[in-house]
Amino acid sequence: MKNVCWLVTVVLASFVPIGVSGQVSLPLDGQPDLHGLWTNSTTTPLERPPDMANRAELTDEEMAALDAQAVGRNDRPPRAGDPGTYNEFWWERGTRLTQTSLVIDPSDGRIPAFTADGQARAEWTRGADSWTNRNLAERCVTRGAPKRPGGYNNNFLILQTPGYVTILQEMIHEVRIIPLDDRPHIHGDIGLWMGDSRGRWDGDTLVVETTNFDEQIVFNSYNCCPGAGANLRLVERFTRVDANTLDHRYTVEDPTTYAGPWTASIPLARFDGPIYEYACHEGNYGMENLLRGARVQEQDGTRPGGSRE
Repeated sequence: MKNVCWLVTVVLASFVPIGVSGQVSLPLDGQPDLHGLWTNSTTTPLERPPDMANRAELTDEEMAALDAQAVGRNDRPPRAGDPGTYNEFWWERGTRLTQTSLVIDPSDGRIPAFTADGQARAEWTRGADSWTNRNLAERCVTRGAPKRPGGYNNNFLILQTPGYVTILQEMIHEVRIIPLDDRPHIHGDIGLWMGDSRGRWDGDTLVVETTNFDEQIVFNSYNCCPGAGANLRLVERFTRVDANTLDHRYTVEDPTTYAGPWTASIPLARFDGPIYEYACHEGNYGMENLLRGARVQEQDGTRPGGSRE
């Protein structure tokens, strides 16, 4: 119990701005050292684009060209009637990886075909009748685990103690506390936004199995596994490659959603920090305004189901 309390104290202390040089030295008990600040920022898509066909890797020239195309994308004037969005200053998407997709298995870089149930879940449509119709990420509820790269806040803090590995996801300040003591998963009737994780060491690789996901994770546009729900089983592997790189990959199994398993590889790169407290719902005028806009559309008849008075 003392170890758990001490671990939680360390995790809570990590929410203040902190750089690598300011972090405490934690006991590793002979474990490989995964501790530190890491980012998975990249513009590499989850699935391989059709024009890449069966190509698993990009050339240096192709990577440079794709990175150049992305520069300043958000500084371009918006279309007529479009209020625009954040300018380039706010984004930290990263750059392209050599691999043409984050999915590395199957070899075509594509997620296996959906089952009928998986297809139905993957095609959910965001409504505007209530905030409950919006996706979980937009509502600041969760970005899921493992969090896929996005436009910003792609940073992680990994802490280690002899009995636990803790991963703080900067986005929505979600924390995964992963025990390493062979305890069983929680009861199958309990579903969690980020699932229930259990870890073990396989040589120099940390293997994390996560089950017990809440069915509603399907309503998260940043979910690791589009269309997956309560039957999702994830197996992640973290391996220290060198001083500045962690090999991170996860294998997805959900026979109710996909025709077969698939694996994504999303390397983590060390950065100096700091990592800041993340605030989402405070002053979230976007939610209020999009619902108000839907009411206006209903009044003037431009929203399906609306009527002109």
